[in-house]
Amino acid sequence: MEVIDMEEKNSFFSRFKGLKFIFKYRSMAIGLVLVTFLLLVSLLAPFLSTHDPTYKDPNNRLSPPSREYFFGTDNLGEDVYSRTLYGGRLSFLTGFSVMFISGFFGTLLGLIAGYYRRLDFVIMRVLDGFMAFPSILLAISLTAVLGGRLSNVIIALSIVYTPSFARVIRSAVLIIRETEYVEASKAIGASSLRIIFRHILPNSFAAIIVQGSYIFAQAVILEAALSFLGAGVPPWIPTWGSIMSGGRPYMTVAPWIIFFPGIFVILAVLGLNLFGDGLRDIFDPRLRGVRGI
Repeated sequence: MEVIDMEEKNSFFSRFKGLKFIFKYRSMAIGLVLVTFLLLVSLLAPFLSTHDPTYKDPNNRLSPPSREYFFGTDNLGEDVYSRTLYGGRLSFLTGFSVMFISGFFGTLLGLIAGYYRRLDFVIMRVLDGFMAFPSILLAISLTAVLGGRLSNVIIALSIVYTPSFARVIRSAVLIIRETEYVEASKAIGASSLRIIFRHILPNSFAAIIVQGSYIFAQAVILEAALSFLGAGVPPWIPTWGSIMSGGRPYMTVAPWIIFFPGIFVILAVLGLNLFGDGLRDIFDPRLRGVRGI
């Protein structure tokens, strides 16, 4: 078993050595800075905002950006700056929740399908049925059935992204299942559960982390798209998508309602994608020699 442990350390845990040099990789550093900045701004919204996000000033409807209203006001006289800051909290909450839920069930299904050949066909065909629908259409259908609440949006997006998460983990498990240390564990009589959770799961962490960062970014985009189309959370709940949805009829006279939350969405997704690409470069041994990792 000592040989197996050493093999596992060399195949997975040694990859974390690259994390010490995270800021040597410009794209990953930029992504981390962007995500950290937006997350801190969102968490500190009660201290950074200039108005209550639900406060309405009828005398300043559709006002352009000014010293009083940094990002202008919407059609109800609400401060777009304050709503954008508060909206980031729910957008990040949605992304993190979807990443965690879809990651948990996707990893579980991927481990089962990848290790147990008899269950692989059944699980994958069911998941293929979900993946046959475009993500946006499936999400709209689920939110229409469940209702337009934040919790229901999170559930709908988790259902949408669980199949893709499971397929990625299954692919990793299929490769790890044939390695020598797994075969050695079987030879000495280790149980299937021990092999899965002691050997296969730890060596699948790279795929889990990288796919999780991708799902996080995609969930932020899809939540904004649902809210923009009116199928997400109610418009009075500030999220980046709902703010842009409220400003859609006024794009020509008040473009700032869509512009500023749209910039936040772009920066968040860009940061998450750059950070995920950096994680992939660190964890993928095939890229280490090419990129000097």
